[in-house]
Amino acid sequence: MKGFHDKNKGIGITYDDIYLVNGARTPFGKLCGTLGKISPTDLGIYASRAAIEKSGIEGEDIDQLMYANIGQSSADSYFLPRHIGLYSNIPVGIPAVMLQRICGSGFETIISGAEQISMGKASTALCGGTENMTLSPTVSFGNRMGYPLGRIDFKDMLWEALNDTAAVPMGCTAENIASKHNITKSEANEFAKQSIDKYLAAKERGFFDDEVIKMNSTVFEIEGLNPRKVRLPRGAVDFTTDENVRPANLEAMAKLPTVFAKDGVQTAANSSGIVDGAASVVIANRKFIDTRGLNPLSKVIASSTSALDPKVMGLGPVPSIRLVLEMAGLTVDDIGLFEINEAFAAQFIGCEKELGLDREKCNVNGGAIAIGHPLAATGTRLSLTLSREMQAKGVKYGIASACIGGGQGTAILFENPNF
Repeated sequence: MKGFHDKNKGIGITYDDIYLVNGARTPFGKLCGTLGKISPTDLGIYASRAAIEKSGIEGEDIDQLMYANIGQSSADSYFLPRHIGLYSNIPVGIPAVMLQRICGSGFETIISGAEQISMGKASTALCGGTENMTLSPTVSFGNRMGYPLGRIDFKDMLWEALNDTAAVPMGCTAENIASKHNITKSEANEFAKQSIDKYLAAKERGFFDDEVIKMNSTVFEIEGLNPRKVRLPRGAVDFTTDENVRPANLEAMAKLPTVFAKDGVQTAANSSGIVDGAASVVIANRKFIDTRGLNPLSKVIASSTSALDPKVMGLGPVPSIRLVLEMAGLTVDDIGLFEINEAFAAQFIGCEKELGLDREKCNVNGGAIAIGHPLAATGTRLSLTLSREMQAKGVKYGIASACIGGGQGTAILFENPNF
């Protein structure tokens, strides 16, 4: 393990013999959809139990738990990582921590887990993120102290999550990138359609069958703990649907009004969907892998996080990808696959232009414009999807990355262990 820090480039670390074993995610439910009333804790339990099972291990094999949640949207959210661990059959003596780097939080759990393993504080870690954006509350800050006459004040925390009060709302940062790179609404719509078409093609050929778990109403029961009853809506049996996805038609997309600027490019159809869901992965060191005879999906080579002007926060993957490549002694051309979060179409296109990416290598199974962006879960989902696709295509190197609200970016470099 070797760390790196530079005030201009960012921070990073290279790892020795850390592997992503396997993982799973819930389907991503649309806003106010099938998963709308399922707490983020329960979503995380579904994903974590499945990730442990798919990894070919037991809950008792987990040494540490790193989990992320951005919008606290349930009454027990203070206990979220601990409860996910307990109800995933992880021993009561195993500690849990919640991490938060907004849209990069899912990545941060993998990074922190890998660091803990590298320092000898664990052999394995369960990492992941969960988000229920539907349950994001309307809050009244300060109500315990009362209000001045006629000045009762409430905030929509879902909107506040999309509004950087230090700069501009998230969507406006995409419009700033569109202006910088002369990206048109037509170009943004074409990219969005490609994302949706790629997802539909991947779904048709069964790519997501081994990634997305089947969800049913259940009771999570652990001896000595209160049972957790989870009820999906009537008729939701073996639920596996990414509900945000809808077929794309360029003619219809062209008619939609722009949302963030009068003559802008971003619409509801070429921006990431607001969804509910969770994703989890298991990471482990070489000794554990060999002892158990496991076949990991990928090797975690290096990670980086950079920061930039919040007004163009969507370009965050640019410096973070450049840094992780520099640390590994690689170039863009050495990377066979990229998974870059599609917060907004113009945001992705801006990154594509600045990095000189080949679109045929990017988000080959569709991205967040198709399936949505459950904030804390996205980094984990990108890492899992990328690792699985690297196996499917026989690609040696892949990078997963995302922009982060407030002006940051994170990237993780993975290697196919079969090389």
